[in-house]
Amino acid sequence: MDDLALSMNSPGSIPASPLPDDAPLLRDPAEVMRRRVLLEWLRAVQAAAAEAETAGPALEAVLRVLQQATRAEAGLVVLLNPTTGFLEWQAAVGLPRRVTQQPLRVSEGILGWVTRTGRPAWVPDLRVDPRAQPLRSRARSLLAVPLEVADPVRGVLAMLADRPAAFGPEHEALLQGCAGQVSSTIRRLWALERLQLKAQMFETLVRVSPKVHAAYSLEEALGTITREAGLLMGARLCSLFLVDAEGQWLDLKAAWGGGPAYRNKPRLSVAESFIGVVVRRRQPMQIANVQTSGRYQHTAVARQEGLVALLSVPLISAGRCVGVLNVYKDRPYVFSDLEVSVLSAFADLSAQALERARWHERLLQVEEQLRHNERLAALGLLAAEVAHEVRNPLTVIQMLYHSLDLKFPPGDPRAEDAAVLGRKIEQLNRNVERILDLARSGEPRFAPVAINPLLEELARLVRHKLRQQRIELVWRPDPTDPRVHGDAGQLEQVFLNLVLNATQAMSEGGTLTLATRRKAQHVVVTVQDTGPGMSPEQRRLAFRTVLQTGRPGGTGLGLAIVGRIVEAHRGRVRLESPPAGGTRVRVILPAAVDSETGNPAGSAPTCTPSG
Repeated sequence: MDDLALSMNSPGSIPASPLPDDAPLLRDPAEVMRRRVLLEWLRAVQAAAAEAETAGPALEAVLRVLQQATRAEAGLVVLLNPTTGFLEWQAAVGLPRRVTQQPLRVSEGILGWVTRTGRPAWVPDLRVDPRAQPLRSRARSLLAVPLEVADPVRGVLAMLADRPAAFGPEHEALLQGCAGQVSSTIRRLWALERLQLKAQMFETLVRVSPKVHAAYSLEEALGTITREAGLLMGARLCSLFLVDAEGQWLDLKAAWGGGPAYRNKPRLSVAESFIGVVVRRRQPMQIANVQTSGRYQHTAVARQEGLVALLSVPLISAGRCVGVLNVYKDRPYVFSDLEVSVLSAFADLSAQALERARWHERLLQVEEQLRHNERLAALGLLAAEVAHEVRNPLTVIQMLYHSLDLKFPPGDPRAEDAAVLGRKIEQLNRNVERILDLARSGEPRFAPVAINPLLEELARLVRHKLRQQRIELVWRPDPTDPRVHGDAGQLEQVFLNLVLNATQAMSEGGTLTLATRRKAQHVVVTVQDTGPGMSPEQRRLAFRTVLQTGRPGGTGLGLAIVGRIVEAHRGRVRLESPPAGGTRVRVILPAAVDSETGNPAGSAPTCTPSG
């Protein structure tokens, strides 16, 4: 070893430092040189480890320095994985690739013995040691020292030589001295890698967040969430389960990377399954190996699909767990606190996206139902108008028929014809009356209605549609929370019709303003858009029936229904197109009266001067 030290920096290159008073003095020149050489090699190991930014290259650089210092042909670093119980390769030089790709059992071999006992192993002849492992075919001697990285992580630093008895006490002292440096290097680089991983994962989280929020249909949102979560976590499979309406079962809604066996799994019980525990506790949980865990129900499916480690996080929306997001690894694995927190943050984003997608689908359903109701109402209005137009001439025909007093002699065939004509006139009259009865809308069920909450709920319902069309919503409620006397369901239909008409008028985006204001004994609700506005003729015909539509290409039905409902509420509708553009609709409704004070409900108390 001394001759190798000549190739290093000269002993004089080590700067002198003051020694403590009780430091022993070395008077043997050979011992001084031996310690100086040891310090130089340790410094070379430290310099080699400092140049790399990741654990693998740093450890390989250390092994090459030790290979030179000990004149060994090979070197290795292995660490115990507490989850799997195997020694896993961290770095190796001079060993075949096929060897370093296979984990080592901690219960076998010299390396396993060093790991278990925490004692060094100095084997001068591997051919006669029963613990020897076939790491290198020509290796004859081995020197191994234990590594204490962090409880419970420990491992082995070892060197192999192709000659027998290649290592001596000075080599063991060198490896023992390097073991602490290697452990420190591993801890430092692991911390750096964790910070880099944290930055990378949160950067990815920020990048994928717009993709998740851009999905408006529920099916699209589910697919986007599982795909992006799988890529974010480097998963073999990512799945999403939603809790059913009764809260008893979990249904698989999406499975990125899943095969038929996984996709065809039966629904899971919230009370009995592992992910059901996640729902009940509303906390992330994980299993290092689902193939051997008694907590996992479908181990056969896991083996068939190659699923091993599982992390499940709850999807929380409005304080309620609505589902579970799962990621699987294809190997035994313990997810770090960082990975759990990142996936939990992603799950929070996903829960919001799912809620938004649900609202969007609900809006589409409401719009479709509204269109369907409009078509039915159109038929009713049309039938009523036709019946009304038919009934007047029919009444004249019936009067003229009776005035003719058609009487024919017995046996005259015209007598039967006249009787049939009379019966058919009566039948036609009854049919017209039935059509008119059917077409009449139901009478509103009057009750005090808080107008601000009704419009706020409507705004929540349409907010995603407005965002899609680049429409800004401006909400200006009356702070006194006015109430009107009316039917909440019919009034909701009125304002939904007006809002949808406004969004159709702003196909290129704009501003939609909703405002409420109490005015004397009435409440005024304003719906204003920034679209192209309406011509005087369109405004004149806006509230006419379907037989006289004022909007090109439209039925005129929506505003016709609005007019009829508001009229049934003893209210008025004012339609304006300001000079600056757009359309303003003002719905004026009677305010609900407080039974105790006699004032409009929601109004401030009236103060009467004393005296």
